[in-house]
Amino acid sequence: MPLYAYKALQSSGQSTSGNVPAANRSAALDLLAGQGLVPVAVEELKGAQAAPVEPSRRTGGKVSQVAAESFIRELSNLLAGGVALSRALHILSREASQAAAKRQWAAIYEDVIGGMSLADALAKWPRTFSAVQVAMVRAGETGGFLDVVLGQIADFRSRERDLKSRVKGAMVYPVLLAVVASAVLIFLLTYFIPRFSTIFLEFGAALPALTRAIIAVSQAVTRYGLVFLAVGIVVAVLLRRFLKAQTSRRYLERIALKTPALGTVLAHFALVRFFRMLGTLLGAGVSLVTALKVAREAIGYQTLTDAVSGSIDEVQRGTSLAKSLASCRLLFPPSITEVIMVAEESGRLDKELLRLAVVHEAELDRHLRTLVTLAEPALLFVMAAVVGTIVIGMLLPVFTLQDYIH
Repeated sequence: MPLYAYKALQSSGQSTSGNVPAANRSAALDLLAGQGLVPVAVEELKGAQAAPVEPSRRTGGKVSQVAAESFIRELSNLLAGGVALSRALHILSREASQAAAKRQWAAIYEDVIGGMSLADALAKWPRTFSAVQVAMVRAGETGGFLDVVLGQIADFRSRERDLKSRVKGAMVYPVLLAVVASAVLIFLLTYFIPRFSTIFLEFGAALPALTRAIIAVSQAVTRYGLVFLAVGIVVAVLLRRFLKAQTSRRYLERIALKTPALGTVLAHFALVRFFRMLGTLLGAGVSLVTALKVAREAIGYQTLTDAVSGSIDEVQRGTSLAKSLASCRLLFPPSITEVIMVAEESGRLDKELLRLAVVHEAELDRHLRTLVTLAEPALLFVMAAVVGTIVIGMLLPVFTLQDYIH
């Protein structure tokens, strides 16, 4: 990128000078104006080039979701207040407190003043800005309502973060119970049972079948625990690779969606994300086919991705969205497709999709609470059954040993 030497006046009237990288002289003038300077002279330094952005600058450092959401919301507020895009980006890059965020905002700022669109500049950071958000920004730039779209993106990110937080929060207690149960079982098998089994063997008495089975499991865990751990890790890695295959994911997702209680939660979670993505994209002025393509890439559910892929083909042939989604009854029952059909006829599809997202989010909360309510006593029952079986199995020989002692 060319380098320009400049002389300018600060707001206080003092003179300043320096060098600035820019794609052309006009971009350099815009950059100086964005910094609050009044250019006096701007000339290109022949043969001089600004240092290229290092590759690590494009890939290093992860920006938190909170910082990215704050960046989008503040950029929306600055643009709505009449601040130029280049100046708004410069302010945000200068005021960023997180090191990784500061680097990314500065790189976006440099790309924009170099003549790149904001959407293309954001697309270079896919870990921070998803395809859905880039598509919305592109539509906002084309339609001239970028500040409105950025506000919609900030709200979308906030709701997505809240939804995931509620799902994770609901699973904390069941997961904690499972961890405690596993820890208790390992303690019994590796510490408690070996000491009792030594006492039983000293008497040389015939042990009950249940006790012998428990002792055998305890000895296997004690002797080959590391082998079991290594096998478990290998199985987990192979299972992860297996789940990455589309055919495997599609098969397992269909089983999970048909599972009582769990399937309802998974279906509502998928629909909330899909309806909110599609409704927000349509509200930002993105065409239906483009919105479906963008939403398909960010859904995360293979079953829903298949349904949307089929829907895109049918919509391009002139079929309505409602009819194109009706083939996937597992996720889109008639009650939903009828609502979408009416919304299409009335021209309120974007608003109706967002309303459906809110409705299904409330249903998701209710079903999550029900699932957790059922999971907690079930885990406690399993934990009590396992521990109780071990205790009974180790106490049974005590009655036999009394006969031997007598």
